[in-house]
Amino acid sequence: MAVPKQRQSHSRTHKRRSEHKITSPGLRRCPRCHEPRLPHRVCPNCGTYAGREVIVEQAGAPEDEE
Repeated sequence: MAVPKQRQSHSRTHKRRSEHKITSPGLRRCPRCHEPRLPHRVCPNCGTYAGREVIVEQAGAPEDEE
């Protein structure tokens, strides 16, 4: 089994791990309301996807009937 002869320095380890960073999500503008949204997802602001309304906006909060 292959075993390294020398221990890797901290500098070399940090150089290798420098690419392990998180990237911000690629946001796109909604064609209807122009708010930022994730691509291939329903717009959380207006509820449209691919030019049609998927989520119907409610006029008010539902009331509890008891």
